[in-house]
Amino acid sequence: MRVLLPLTLLFSSLSMAEEPITAVPLYTESELIGLINKNAHLARVKADDCQLVQDIEARANKMALPSYQFLYGDMLAYAVCVDRNVELGVYYMRQAAQQGLGAALEQLGRYYDVGQLVQQDKAMAVTYLREASAQGNLKAQMRLVNLFNQGYGSPRDYEDAYRWLFHSMVADKATHKKIEHLLAKLAEKMPDSVVARARLPM
Repeated sequence: MRVLLPLTLLFSSLSMAEEPITAVPLYTESELIGLINKNAHLARVKADDCQLVQDIEARANKMALPSYQFLYGDMLAYAVCVDRNVELGVYYMRQAAQQGLGAALEQLGRYYDVGQLVQQDKAMAVTYLREASAQGNLKAQMRLVNLFNQGYGSPRDYEDAYRWLFHSMVADKATHKKIEHLLAKLAEKMPDSVVARARLPM
């Protein structure tokens, strides 16, 4: 006895069979850094159905690319497409930071500031945040000045921190207001002549 399939089912199954399986392309270095800066890197890996885990690990481990070290570190720390391993995750974050990746420096500085994944250590926070701030990372600059305002760090670094934050470009009004407040508070800890010097065009 012959079973007749409905034509719509037959055609849909044929078209499905003909659809090629497309591989997810690996992220370029600039694309990945853009995703990291927007904090969209983990969401992208999930959206790509975890297809790139082996490639990401290879680029982090064998090729030692800082953006991939940071991505893989975050994946391990937060169990995204891999088993959670906080120790190894922080290790890869540190590797990326040692190669000068601003996002890794800022993130580790923030983690040491609040005690996330690592033990709270304000001195370590200042060290990482200062490096990220020198690269123009606004979040690091704001957090660094906030730490200085709380009495952490060295007064020798106040002028640089003031200069970096004062010359930052910010469109958001609320952030601009917050920066004004941070700078005003830091200025109270510095001689007027030093504040004036820090405000000079870079």
